[in-house]
Amino acid sequence: MALVAKLRFPLLEKKHSMLPRHVQRLGRDWITHWNGSQILALNSPVSSWMRWAGHYPPWASFPLPVSADFSANWRFPPFFGPWRQFQNSHWHLDNYTQSCCFHLANPSMKSEGEEPLTKKRKLSGQDDTAAPEQQTDLSNQKEVCCLSVAQNEEKHGSKKGTIKRHWEYYCQQSKTMKIAKNKGSDQSSTGSEATFDFTVMSYNILSQTLLEGNSHLYRHCRQRLLFWTYRFPNILQEIKELDADVLCLQEVQEDHYRTEIKSSLESLGYHCEYKMRTGRKPDGCAICFKTSKFSLISSNPVEFFRHDIPLLDRDNVGLVLLLQPRFHCKASAAICIANTHLLYNPRRGDIKLTQLAMLLAEIASVAPQKDGSFCPIIICGDFNSVPGSPLYRFIKEGKLNYEGLAIGKVSGQEQFPRGQRILSIPIWPQKLGISQNCVYEVKQQQKEENAGEKLETEKPDNTQEIVIASKKSSSKLRHHFKLSSVYSHYFPETGIPEVTTCHSRSAVTVDYIFYSAAKDDTADQPGAEDSSCGGLKLLGRLALVTEKDLWTVNGLPNENNSSDHLPLLAKFRLIER
Repeated sequence: MALVAKLRFPLLEKKHSMLPRHVQRLGRDWITHWNGSQILALNSPVSSWMRWAGHYPPWASFPLPVSADFSANWRFPPFFGPWRQFQNSHWHLDNYTQSCCFHLANPSMKSEGEEPLTKKRKLSGQDDTAAPEQQTDLSNQKEVCCLSVAQNEEKHGSKKGTIKRHWEYYCQQSKTMKIAKNKGSDQSSTGSEATFDFTVMSYNILSQTLLEGNSHLYRHCRQRLLFWTYRFPNILQEIKELDADVLCLQEVQEDHYRTEIKSSLESLGYHCEYKMRTGRKPDGCAICFKTSKFSLISSNPVEFFRHDIPLLDRDNVGLVLLLQPRFHCKASAAICIANTHLLYNPRRGDIKLTQLAMLLAEIASVAPQKDGSFCPIIICGDFNSVPGSPLYRFIKEGKLNYEGLAIGKVSGQEQFPRGQRILSIPIWPQKLGISQNCVYEVKQQQKEENAGEKLETEKPDNTQEIVIASKKSSSKLRHHFKLSSVYSHYFPETGIPEVTTCHSRSAVTVDYIFYSAAKDDTADQPGAEDSSCGGLKLLGRLALVTEKDLWTVNGLPNENNSSDHLPLLAKFRLIER
């Protein structure tokens, strides 16, 4: 039974002058509920069963005494002195103790002092009825809160706190995705020996530098879970278990890639290609493929920064690979794999669309076949745009009329966007060398390379030409690929959104796998040009989860998932024309 200890902080007694002034200023009694047999009394010297956690809440400049066996459910009572200041600090003992106890948080996150408004709003509107798996977790929460992982596995037979994701395979009869018990249960296999099946993963693994620079997004996490020495083994284990043939990774930190990531993946049979962000950014994008399944035809990095174009002043990058499948009937068969991480800023939709156009132009230059059609294409990445947004619709539909569109609405990241400036027509200047159809204008490129100083001397005339061209320019963007999304973004039974990223401020979908669908694929998009050579048939995908599911394991990152994004995984079959 919990004991109650009364703590006094006398202000005038000399024998307590050794206490920090911050403690003396509290000047009142307060009560804590203590799950143990020891009495916490700061009137006496700190005994051997106390230790310093070594962490500092925002309102204190001294470390707080914390028991090595302190309960994870401990909270200050509501009548504690400066409660509002304390509540606003988001201070939680789980964040400051170096305990190895396994913690399964309540989905409503009542252990937090103050919850982000987005989670309050979204979770309050959902039903309290949980799935059977969730009910089991919640019913056992009080019992297993301080059990170690080993004890928990012994008692329940499986590790608590894991996100349960299943494989879904396309069912030809019902035209829907169907849950499958194992990866091998292919619902659409044929007797042809010429088929080539492979899996592709897209995963933002969370750069350690970006994590530490945005610590306010991870206040819900225990401190020890955020160290790279803890995170990397978890990430590597996920990659091993999912065993994808192609990995498209974002936020791959350069020093970690050079010292650990590349060698670890090569030992698993992958060949790695990497493009670091420009400027002083420490991370980049990587595409890794199994050499037993593919050989490399070409690797084409894309830099979105252009020193001569003020619009393109950001350091994001992309990477486009052309791969040749092994053990295939046609020696000329190829698959184009692209990976990118677009700008985050919700108010700069003009930059996002331009970066996307540059990536599509590079794909259009890499993917053409001898007959003029495009080879099958897969585009992965963190697009920092939500489903249904103008940028998302442009990718899937192949066209976008942006006339009158505010730059803050392009990505759909904000419900009430702050960037209300209307997109200019055209969005990017002519000297970028990319047309409104998102292909390179070869003549314009050659003109830029050969003009040199001549452009500077003719600046007034050139400006006039650009103004005239802008009047004639259309506000319609197009691309020539027929792309579909692996995921549907909403659960059909409930309409609840799928989630690919979750931290203290938001839980949304921003990560995607787009692919050029074959004619008989159910995700075939009407209205797009049928210029692909054959295409890809989606055989299956690793199901996503809801925001409520993620908060039952304390969001992301957590004990077992060490990024603030979930890995996306799809299985394809190459279809030739």
